[in-house]
Amino acid sequence: MPSPKARSGGAGGSSGRYEFMSLSRSPPPPALQRQGSDPTAARLRAADSPTRRRGSGSSTASTSSTGGQQLPEEDCMRLNPSILGIALSSLLAIDLWLSKRLGVCACEDSSWGSVRPLMKLVEVSGHGIPWLVGAAYCLYKSDSAAGQEVMLNLLMALVLDLVLVSIVKAVVRRRRPAHNRMDMFATFSVDRYSFPSGHATRAAMCARFLLAHLVLAAPLRVLVLLWAAFVGFSRVLLGRHNVTDVAFGFFMGYCQYNLVEALWLSPVTLQSMVGQLE
Repeated sequence: MPSPKARSGGAGGSSGRYEFMSLSRSPPPPALQRQGSDPTAARLRAADSPTRRRGSGSSTASTSSTGGQQLPEEDCMRLNPSILGIALSSLLAIDLWLSKRLGVCACEDSSWGSVRPLMKLVEVSGHGIPWLVGAAYCLYKSDSAAGQEVMLNLLMALVLDLVLVSIVKAVVRRRRPAHNRMDMFATFSVDRYSFPSGHATRAAMCARFLLAHLVLAAPLRVLVLLWAAFVGFSRVLLGRHNVTDVAFGFFMGYCQYNLVEALWLSPVTLQSMVGQLE
């Protein structure tokens, strides 16, 4: 049998060892002991270790340092748009607002709905078909060579106007205003687009043509100018076009007359062309 001394020594040694361990390191709580046996908790502790945190911090810093070279440029593009873009957006907003406010004859229930029949009569006066038929009839009935020359070039100018306006409308493809009613006289597929106004281009070009090649008294010359302006203004009142459509149409028609003058067909030029065809 072991002696009491040995047992006391063994107990003292074990108690002394236990006291040494308790002074150097406190025993972990029961919750931590359970987490130590869990592999998921071990992986979480490894992920939260200082080494991993330093590594993730350095990777985040490197990512931010590399991405920092691109973000300022993108932010500048978003926060500092060009002056031209701001001007165009503002002009478009003003154009839509003003066109809607001026469309007082867009329908019978509008504020000036009773004037709509008169506006539609003005619309027909600036349509391409009456002008083409009228120019062809005057060309057929004209007896003088000078009259035939003028009517022939007017007919050519009207055809040129139709072609150029159709091309621009097909390229731009701007829709007509939302308050417009598609009850126009003799429309074609390209007429569902709004920019530019064909009536405005035709009115401006024909007004310049008539004032340049017809001998008219002063009241008639003023009447021609008023007719051209009224045709363009009626397009906005009827809700057919926006204000910028009509404004650009006037400018385009004014320039088209210069092209007609450059391509002017004289009797000599016409005879030479006919001779070449024969």
